[in-house]
Amino acid sequence: MPLLSIRSIQKKDNVSVATIIRTVMTSFGAVGAGYSIEDPEVDQMYETYSGSRAAMYVVLNENKEVLGCGGYAPLTGGRQDVCELRKMYFLPQSRGHGMGRRMLEMILAKARADGYTYCYLETLDRMQKANQLYQMAGFVPLL
Repeated sequence: MPLLSIRSIQKKDNVSVATIIRTVMTSFGAVGAGYSIEDPEVDQMYETYSGSRAAMYVVLNENKEVLGCGGYAPLTGGRQDVCELRKMYFLPQSRGHGMGRRMLEMILAKARADGYTYCYLETLDRMQKANQLYQMAGFVPLL
């Protein structure tokens, strides 16, 4: 099992994180208008999530290569107590080691500390493992 760790994003991670987001989204066919792959923030994740009540984290391997990311920020147009889980993506080699669960727990704990009571997320049905993780964490689909 590889030695993986999580830390806050740094400016030097921007290119790696953008590549991960684009790689994972493309692998799930989530390309084009309406998908987060098109968000302008993808190339500037450090800057976007450096503000108050927001955070972005990265998963690193033992060589300090970035293999995944995930964060939260206020839900656009939402109440003050609602954040959104954003840009949680992992390259295949970092999956299956419990890092998604660890990342999600870290994000939710930090969001609570920042005053959020609720967390919203958008995902794709075809991201089955991610959906299982979210459901195990207590997220419920909005219909």
